[in-house]
Amino acid sequence: MKVGYLTASISRQAGGLSTSVRQEAIAVGQCGTCVEIFAARDSDSAKDLIAWQPLLVHLSESSGPARFSYAPQLGETLENAQVDVLASHGLWRYTSIVASRWHAQTHRPYIVSPHGMLDRWALRNSSFKKRIASLLFENRHLREATCIRALCAAEAEAIRETGLKNPVAVIPNGVEAPPPMAGQVAPPWAKVSGFGGTKVMLSLGRLHPKKNLIALLEAWRSVCDAAWPEAAEWRLVIAGLDEGGYENELKRCATELGLTESVWFAGPLYGATKQNAYRSAAAFIIPSVSEGLPMVVLEAWSYGLPVLMTAECNLPEGFAAGSALQITPNATSISEGIHVMSAMTGEQRADMGRRGKALTEQKFSWDRIGKEMASVLAWMNGQTSRPNLMFE
Repeated sequence: MKVGYLTASISRQAGGLSTSVRQEAIAVGQCGTCVEIFAARDSDSAKDLIAWQPLLVHLSESSGPARFSYAPQLGETLENAQVDVLASHGLWRYTSIVASRWHAQTHRPYIVSPHGMLDRWALRNSSFKKRIASLLFENRHLREATCIRALCAAEAEAIRETGLKNPVAVIPNGVEAPPPMAGQVAPPWAKVSGFGGTKVMLSLGRLHPKKNLIALLEAWRSVCDAAWPEAAEWRLVIAGLDEGGYENELKRCATELGLTESVWFAGPLYGATKQNAYRSAAAFIIPSVSEGLPMVVLEAWSYGLPVLMTAECNLPEGFAAGSALQITPNATSISEGIHVMSAMTGEQRADMGRRGKALTEQKFSWDRIGKEMASVLAWMNGQTSRPNLMFE
């Protein structure tokens, strides 16, 4: 069986989506399945291409608005590759049109992974544009899919709420074990004034309104105003790729709130710099109002970090395992969660982190997830019976 993975971008410009698609495709390939990647080329594709080895990656030149990823040769490249099954990742891009046309011409099956893009909050965001896209191409892309993949039960329910009747397979994201540490590492904030000798609460991810970072800044102001003894020992680092100028809005907010000495915007972090951030932080926080299943939480747990997160992150396993504290997406709850986390002893936080690390090893390994996805793809191709992964 030959499987094609179709995604708008293979580069860091796609944020966590690029990481999850790459690692999943590699894991499926390790199950004995032939996997090839099809994507539009962007300005960062060349520097990130090596990470996709040993997979064969087909990049098609793109033009027009970067947000749409229009690549006119992408469909022809996919058709010429003669794949048996297609895995289409993400919505609202030209790749949705490519998947639908490929299916119409070949009559072969495809699976769609929305990655949280059908959640209620996500549908309300830029709703007018999405309604137009739905009428033009996205409804067809979803409706004609042989199967839709949900990252968790909550996403499966959101998919059903849209009226889609397709079979839905529930398969989460996974995470790689961190690479061995080579000697002492310096955190990215090592030379930031006022950050030496402090504990850092790290927020890492795409800078987008759904991450609810304005509320996080307001909560941090409340923490500073409350003058808890522990608060003076902590600093907040917000790291991630800017989307649509949101970083400037966040920086203005931090300045207006008087947080420039206790909050640092690190920008996007990659490779060893990102690893050092996880290794050097004391805790991780993600106050999102909408998520599919955030890779960054799994990464934080894999590095043994305790986590503060909302229920909207769709990882209830973390609360059950005692590896995360639950907050709601408002400034009051976030500040209360920060207080609880900062008041813990180092050993208590380390114990939370150990529980998170164990959870990733037990449930979110790519080896396990690759086998689950391979079984769904084989079923779609008529090779095996329906797997026991379906949302009923």
